Amino acid sequence: MTPPPTPDLTDLADADLLRLDHQVCFSLQAASRAFGGVYREALRDLGLTYPQYLAMMVLWEHGPLPVKTIGERLHLDSGTLSPLLKRLESAGLVRRERSAEDERSVMVHLTDAGTGLHDRALPVPRTILRATGLSVEEILALQKTLGRLTASLGKA
Repeated sequence: MTPPPTPDLTDLADADLLRLDHQVCFSLQAASRAFGGVYREALRDLGLTYPQYLAMMVLWEHGPLPVKTIGERLHLDSGTLSPLLKRLESAGLVRRERSAEDERSVMVHLTDAGTGLHDRALPVPRTILRATGLSVEEILALQKTLGRLTASLGKA
């Protein structure tokens, strides 16, 4: 059975555009919630939440960084990032210390336990890729499209 054709949204009346099925933000939210469930399962054995996993990925990739840089990289404000880093510190995965050069800046360093968690996290991306049901090419195209969308919305 062939799926019904996708409507050209520019041809729809305003009332039709107001339908939930036509909201790209809703599709993104639903996909995000679905990703959250898959990540919860994939990260369970690591003892990390998805936002904590993202912070750890930044540190695994770049090494010690100022809190501000981590926030910029993850698009998180300090009110969201600080408690997240405190929980990672309480878990013994990172340590935070004031910069010797600038006391206003706090540097985040991986502990030995945090560095050791890297190898245990290696299967996570493939687990997520398999769960999407998309090819690598489709994932890359989607990331490119979402990057453009994020940039456009940031300017709006």
